[in-house]
Amino acid sequence: MSLAERLRELRSGFAPTFWVANTLELFERLAFYGSKAILAVYVAEKVGLGAQLAATLVGAFSGVLYSLPIVAGTFVDRYGFRRTLAACFAFFTVGYFLIGLAGLSMGQPLVDMFGKGPYITGVLFLTAVGGSLIKPCIVGTVANTSTEKTRSLGYSIYYTLVNFGGALGPILALQVREGLGIEYVLVMSSITSLAMLIGTLLFFKEPVARETGGRTLPQVLKDMVLVFGNLKFMLFLVIFSGFYAMFWQIFYSLPFYAKQALKFEQFELLETVDALTIIFLTVPMTALAKSLRPITAMATGFGIASVVWLLIPMAPSVGAVVAAVGLFAAGEGLLAPRFYEYVAGLAPKDQVGTYMGFAFLPVAIGSFTAGPLAGWLVSTFIEGGGNPHHMWYVVSGVGLASTAGMVVYNAVFAGKSAEVTP
Repeated sequence: MSLAERLRELRSGFAPTFWVANTLELFERLAFYGSKAILAVYVAEKVGLGAQLAATLVGAFSGVLYSLPIVAGTFVDRYGFRRTLAACFAFFTVGYFLIGLAGLSMGQPLVDMFGKGPYITGVLFLTAVGGSLIKPCIVGTVANTSTEKTRSLGYSIYYTLVNFGGALGPILALQVREGLGIEYVLVMSSITSLAMLIGTLLFFKEPVARETGGRTLPQVLKDMVLVFGNLKFMLFLVIFSGFYAMFWQIFYSLPFYAKQALKFEQFELLETVDALTIIFLTVPMTALAKSLRPITAMATGFGIASVVWLLIPMAPSVGAVVAAVGLFAAGEGLLAPRFYEYVAGLAPKDQVGTYMGFAFLPVAIGSFTAGPLAGWLVSTFIEGGGNPHHMWYVVSGVGLASTAGMVVYNAVFAGKSAEVTP
């Protein structure tokens, strides 16, 4: 088959809505990671809640956002992709603006009415609940607007655009923060979300072959009880969440470290290194991971992602941080491709689909944990008079303990049942 024929086949393998959905996802990620890049610093310094409370609230924000898509999927089944996606962008438009309002003089009477803490908690929760609708919408659209031959490529395109958004969002946030002020990063995210709402209403067409699955909210809750009742499986998810407890430090504690310990004000540039590295390493790391057993790939990637933080206290500098975050991304690229395969091996044979739906819970658990951890790290090592460079020993220790726990878990509980051969 010639290249031209191959390109024609790929074009015919995706419905126009596929490209609309992925364009919306790109700009949604720009808005999300742009606001995420500065959110902890914004809440701590501009709103004035301090690093400890700010990191905890921001960690809970992402924790809620990543833990609700299972339930949010029922809204897609009932109302369709287009209406649910429009609702998501409406929530984001209002939510980001209300968060930014806390840093604007015009918003102070409203903030004072509720109090800074209750106000920020409420608007963060509102934004997270609405934002949880985005994942089942976009992923479901990719599945329903691609053919069996092009579906794998479709998910690759989706994942690549997510990382492009993750890489460009913090860079744009830096330009807005330096040019207008940190509060306007949230306003920018609100305006972007409004544009995506309009784009959804004008250009997004409901996939004709939408596969709803017909799951109701009671059925979803029943599945949740089923999964949460499997204590061995939940133990694995908790252990694996140690990876995300490290990952979220890039957004929760690293900005404070860069600003106060390294005197590097453009901390957003450091936050973009992970996504940029993933973009370039996804293909080679995926190929390497395929040649390894799932537990070997995950343990190796987990170990790399844990050890690299030791580079920072060894040679405290911006260069060491860039190297650490880049190598962390390499470890992520090694373990991520085999994670879902391993989870499928842990699930009962007749419940694989149900269990796979909960495979992203470590992201949420890790964020809930990472927030308070980041607050403690900043208050103890940066603001509390300790050696700020030593905080990375703790981050590395969390990862190494989780790596050891994962290996022990595989040996004791999983055994050969989870060892799917490459």
